[in-house]
Amino acid sequence: MKLGRRAARVLALIATSFFIAGSVGYVWAHCDGLDGPVVKAAQRALESGNVNLALVWVQPGDELELREAFRQSLEVRSLGPDARALADRHFYETIVRLHRTGEGAAYTGLAPAGRDLGPAIPAADLAVASGDLEALERLLTEGVLHGLDVHFAELREKSAYDVDDVAAGRDYVRAYVEFVHYVERVHQATSQAVEGHYREHVEPQ
Repeated sequence: MKLGRRAARVLALIATSFFIAGSVGYVWAHCDGLDGPVVKAAQRALESGNVNLALVWVQPGDELELREAFRQSLEVRSLGPDARALADRHFYETIVRLHRTGEGAAYTGLAPAGRDLGPAIPAADLAVASGDLEALERLLTEGVLHGLDVHFAELREKSAYDVDDVAAGRDYVRAYVEFVHYVERVHQATSQAVEGHYREHVEPQ
């Protein structure tokens, strides 16, 4: 399937919205990794002594708790290598827990570095780091087009069934339903505003 540049861009936006709407849980998992953006921010904060590098990842209502954890970690990590490792780990756990609370997600611990996050999340991070959307746009556009092609090809293949072959007819219906549902999900993702999953909250007065 060939598309013009404008159509490709439109489909890239479709894919982006589809990915965000359908994969929020996966994005949450990205933020709890030892090599994820939240822990990296925590590392920069500890090395520089500037808590603001970490505060941006939590909600205002969690700021006091994170500041206290930061103060404690700086104090303890000066006691030696083992204490430093424990203090750093404590701070990582605290900031990830608070960040996930802001997302409305449960904290399940720090995930190991080097997990397979699939192609989309690394491509998104690369786009952020480089300021260039081209590779990410291509990945998402090709993903949507591939899904459309696969579902449509299966539907066409099963459409010429013998009317007296009920089993074949049911295969066609299954392919039809999957095709229509795929199109519907993509359309809904582009026609409805995608609400962010990051929830502001404040401590009760």
